[in-house]
Amino acid sequence: MSKVIGVGGIFFHCADVDATKAWYAKVIGDDLNDFGGWNFSHKEAGEKFPKGAQSIFAPFEKSDYFKPSDLPFMINLMVDDLDGVLARLETEGIEQVQPRETYGYGKFAWLMDPDGRKIELWEPIETDH
Repeated sequence: MSKVIGVGGIFFHCADVDATKAWYAKVIGDDLNDFGGWNFSHKEAGEKFPKGAQSIFAPFEKSDYFKPSDLPFMINLMVDDLDGVLARLETEGIEQVQPRETYGYGKFAWLMDPDGRKIELWEPIETDH
């Protein structure tokens, strides 16, 4: 059966490309690739979170979940250690926009990028199902 097997990339406009790339380099904690973006290995995510690593593509009803952004979408970035990433970002002067939350499927924190996009950081929690 032919079907979509994952998200191949996220591409977006921004007001200041260099400033936005610099901000994301701090958040992601890695250098740009040769094409001016970042590659995320499905293999690496699967090794860290064998049951929890996945990409989610989901339409949302209109709600306040993306606030304080006024944009109609949010970007979720999977992290390997939410506490470590947040500690590193704090030293970079990047602050959370709302309190952290933990659910049975993961730990979450939220940031705003330089263009007003809400960025959700997600550390999956391995479950038995």
